[in-house]
Amino acid sequence: MTGASRGIGRVAAEHILRRSPDAHLLVVARESPGAHASSGARLAAELATGGHTVSHIPADLGSLESVRSAAVEIRDRLDRGDLPPLRGFVGNAGMQYTNALTESPDGFEATFAINVLANHLFVRVLQDHFAAPARIVITVSDTHFGDFKHNLGMVPGPVWNAPDVLARTGAFPAPGSTAGGRTAYSTSKLAAIYLVHEYARRLPAGVDAIAYNPGFVPGTGLARNAGPLSRFAMRRVLPVLALTPFATGRGAAGRYLADVVLGTAAAPTGSYVDRAEVARSSRESYDPRRERELWDAVERFTVAHAA
Repeated sequence: MTGASRGIGRVAAEHILRRSPDAHLLVVARESPGAHASSGARLAAELATGGHTVSHIPADLGSLESVRSAAVEIRDRLDRGDLPPLRGFVGNAGMQYTNALTESPDGFEATFAINVLANHLFVRVLQDHFAAPARIVITVSDTHFGDFKHNLGMVPGPVWNAPDVLARTGAFPAPGSTAGGRTAYSTSKLAAIYLVHEYARRLPAGVDAIAYNPGFVPGTGLARNAGPLSRFAMRRVLPVLALTPFATGRGAAGRYLADVVLGTAAAPTGSYVDRAEVARSSRESYDPRRERELWDAVERFTVAHAA
């Protein structure tokens, strides 16, 4: 599981362990430079309280080499029998930048690298090691609808282009602005839904792929790269929206994610789960041509790291 250190991921991890006490949860977390103990080790120790089995692997999700190293280590541990059969992957980590000009170490736009390529590389390296029945769950966002009903006007809708354009910096209008960064975010979540549809077509029977939308969840770390005013609003002001139908509380969103991961929420492969229910994603998100083009592109982008 990625993105288990805070927000809905932390809540979901706690629910998964409480409701499936025999599970072995492996968390992927970035190291904290200069810390006495790695953030992953601290997270694993905290989640293991009460006798749960939790281990960790370090990875910088913005770096394909780092993701590959983590995925290969997981694969090797599975081959040695050091881990139980692999029943799922939860790609919950996500990032939103204040611009569309931030570049990953591999030369990709950083939002695309973390929200799309990192998940894809984990799935591709591990795809032959899933033990059916298994579930791949990717956290997406209803910002991909691009309308006021789904984002309250706070995030511009996606602006699709050729994947080779989307994967690089400067792909969106006003790329140096916050709006540019948010457009990169909503577009990356549309891309993630496209890939879930492709996983559903291509993965072996019994390995299901699900896109999970938590809704708007204020108070998480998603806006940690935003300016002081936006961070204050996300932490202190917008959480009151969780008392209305316009937003989802962190606790509820994490519980819904755990339901999807554990299979409590019945959802066929390739489906879009909107909080607690299977639903239709945006009309734009069903486009087989775009899905194939994106698949071909991300395969090219990650091929050197997927072997």
